[in-house]
Amino acid sequence: GVWRQTRALLFKNCLIKCRTKKSSVQEVLFPLFFLFWLILMSMMHPHRKYDKVPNTDLGLLDASVLVNFVIGYTPPTPLAREIMKKVAFDNFEDGLITEEYLSEEELEEASVLKPSNFVGVVFKDSMSYQLRFHDSIAMSSIYTESR
Repeated sequence: GVWRQTRALLFKNCLIKCRTKKSSVQEVLFPLFFLFWLILMSMMHPHRKYDKVPNTDLGLLDASVLVNFVIGYTPPTPLAREIMKKVAFDNFEDGLITEEYLSEEELEEASVLKPSNFVGVVFKDSMSYQLRFHDSIAMSSIYTESR
């Protein structure tokens, strides 16, 4: 029964592998080639390990830099308003102005019209945001790869 069918199936598979030698060799060599390529690439670009940085007191923030500093944000959700309120009032008593915009297009137009002391914050969801300066977009360090 089962043993005879298993033996016949194995014999059939061996015949097929013997008759199609080119594809059988490819089945073995392609994974080995890709494994070799992966090892070679990881050796060319090794990961760098950095030592721990001790905690240091950076001192007080120079508030004169932030005089009349404008932070625009979008979308104006209750969570975004709460976050920006904490940023403006808990950390800086005066000199920091927050403005809300209804869309990213309005935020971009405001960044063109305002001077260089304007920074835009686009909240993607409740856990992520993107900073926009008047001439560029700052990407999170999560997306930068080690060189």
